[in-house]
Amino acid sequence: MTSTRPPQFGLFLIPEADDFRRLAELSVYADVSGLDLIGIQDHPYQRRFLDTWTLITALVARTERITYFPDVANLPLRNPALLAKAVASLDIISDGRIQLGLGAGAFWDAVAGMGGPRRTGGEAVRALAEAIAVIRALWSDERSVRVPGAFYSLAGAHPGPRPRHEPGIWLGARGPRMLELTGRAADGWVPSAAWAPPEFLAEAGERIDAAAAAAGRDPLTVRRVLNVSGTITADGADRGFLEGPPQRWVDDLLALHRDQRIDGFVFWPTEGEPVEQIRRYTEQVVPAVRTGAGT
Repeated sequence: MTSTRPPQFGLFLIPEADDFRRLAELSVYADVSGLDLIGIQDHPYQRRFLDTWTLITALVARTERITYFPDVANLPLRNPALLAKAVASLDIISDGRIQLGLGAGAFWDAVAGMGGPRRTGGEAVRALAEAIAVIRALWSDERSVRVPGAFYSLAGAHPGPRPRHEPGIWLGARGPRMLELTGRAADGWVPSAAWAPPEFLAEAGERIDAAAAAAGRDPLTVRRVLNVSGTITADGADRGFLEGPPQRWVDDLLALHRDQRIDGFVFWPTEGEPVEQIRRYTEQVVPAVRTGAGT
């Protein structure tokens, strides 16, 4: 099953509190350079990090066309009803430039340390499924909504305002139950190349497609946005997958788009000077991949 969606490209930003000026500069550069996405990780318990949602709001105001998403929002520390309101509000303010990356949670000691719940794997997946239902209900046209749930529920809540466009709910999913939930109820999947090599992407993608089909959905409607990290070398050294000169990256990304149906690549370098790495990605890799993909 081949994707008909052209690939999009973006940056994965780390919300370091002492680095806001550079984060703003990189966002503006991505915006004017024609990139499509900026994903920002969400670990509220990290004392060095800015709040991701506040940061996204500030960066939206400095840019004109690029889309933002939390990569991915930490559900246990973000009430889904309020998160739905925040997404809709900023989507209106930004003229439709917001997507919602959402995760079931991790680092449970740190979550509990901030007053959040400590959940088992099964509880976390069930809570995420309920959160998706709550968020979708609050983006609806209904006057009043009720959503039952053991973890999250609505009891006569009034939806609104509606988002400017229909934000996708993209799940950071790895395990079988999370992958099944992605196919059954989400709009996208956000894995990371650091733990999702091509063989895993193939197996997990099949699981997502099967779950989508079983739920009566077209599997092609579920996006696949991959966080890619590595080094774009300038000396021609080719160290393997996502570790080499620009042409190596072009070949790897085209293969992922063709074989694994990846339709979004969100980049952050693991070595070297980040700004120079991002320029190589934006100016040498992205145009060649777009050409190779026929876009």
